[in-house]
Amino acid sequence: MTNPFAEIKPALALDAALSEASRCLYCYDAPCTRACPTHIDVPAFIKKIVTGNLRGSARTILEANVLGASCARVCPTEVLCEGACVMNDLHWKPIKIGQLQRHATDWAMSHGMRPFQAGPQRAGRVAIIGGGPAGLACAAELLRLGYEAVIYDAARLPGGLNTSGVAEYKMTPEFALREVGWLVEAGVKIKSGVRVGSGAKDDAKLDELERQYDAIFVGVGLGRINKLNVPGDDLDGVVDALDFIAQLKLDRPHAKAGRRVAVVGGGNTSIDCVTQAQRLGAEEVTLVYRRGPEEMPAYKHEVALAKESGCHFVYLANPVRILGRGRVEVLELQRMRLAAPDASGRRKPEPAGGDNLMLNVDMVIASTGQMPHSELLESLTPRGVRLDRGRVQVDTRNMQTSNPRYFAGGDCVSGGQEVVNAVAEGKRAASGIAAFIEARRTNMTEVARG
Repeated sequence: MTNPFAEIKPALALDAALSEASRCLYCYDAPCTRACPTHIDVPAFIKKIVTGNLRGSARTILEANVLGASCARVCPTEVLCEGACVMNDLHWKPIKIGQLQRHATDWAMSHGMRPFQAGPQRAGRVAIIGGGPAGLACAAELLRLGYEAVIYDAARLPGGLNTSGVAEYKMTPEFALREVGWLVEAGVKIKSGVRVGSGAKDDAKLDELERQYDAIFVGVGLGRINKLNVPGDDLDGVVDALDFIAQLKLDRPHAKAGRRVAVVGGGNTSIDCVTQAQRLGAEEVTLVYRRGPEEMPAYKHEVALAKESGCHFVYLANPVRILGRGRVEVLELQRMRLAAPDASGRRKPEPAGGDNLMLNVDMVIASTGQMPHSELLESLTPRGVRLDRGRVQVDTRNMQTSNPRYFAGGDCVSGGQEVVNAVAEGKRAASGIAAFIEARRTNMTEVARG
């Protein structure tokens, strides 16, 4: 029986990897490298695969992106490195960069290669709040630079959305945790199940971290999915998108989808939900989006995957009510139209009039964007860390906040981007933190000398 959750980008066999790598033109000014937020030297690592130097290939990848193994699986390569491949200009298929990256990094993990080497120890300690990609990348880079870093993660399992929030057929939680374990073996320290803040219920207090560490990196990502805020959204059968995916990944025997499922939202998480619901056995899956197809933030290749899975799309419709006797039975939708652009520059949806649409469903998955971790982030504002609409404001050159001891990166800064973006920001923050610690030490030495 075919596994419905089988990987959509499986590992390449040796012959296939060599054949694919040999297609690369090894461009001098490689657009694929420029398209990668971590700027992996793609031609270099591919050429090393061709020559049989998998250790060197993996080293090239991991020096630029210590989470290169997971990024090889979850990155939207179709719009990043592979989307920039010059083969597209020649009307040929782009090089399978993601699968070649997986080929090299999988070899490294299975052959006991270290993902990075810790540098000579330097004076300076850093607390990292959040054990997702940004925090992991920051910790690894700080260790490479010689500084002690400790990750405080509120979740029971580290890895952030890599572990619990991406579709199963992209990456399993077992692999995400294996990669985290690989970093831990190299020296990354993680304290899981530790909530940081300034409230009575917090396990670790910000005041304590400020006393114990020279700098603090905030990489907490985003929080809960926004509620639909319509009558009936508390009925049995209305679920949060991230809860739905997390249960499938971490508690598969108890994961289930309704017979008729509606997913409300238009991003890549929404696509993950419709495809996962279909793979769990839903007979009919519908994606509801309040704008039109051209305005959907989901990548085109993700939308194509949803269509291949049999998903129906209802555009220009917005939930106004969920009906049911104790549990979901009907999703009522208001017809919408697009008016003038809103503050974000996108055309604003508004009611179009006419009869409402009635969808017979027994499950509604809310996938309307995540909220910031407001409680923690707002506790930083009295400490001089500026926020803008719930996002931490930073100098993007070094990821330093308005409080020079605090740095930040990942989704709590960007509002939601790819894993590789979070890795790039965590790595950049580590360099900024190192410069801050050294400058501070120099100033203290000069003051002591008088």
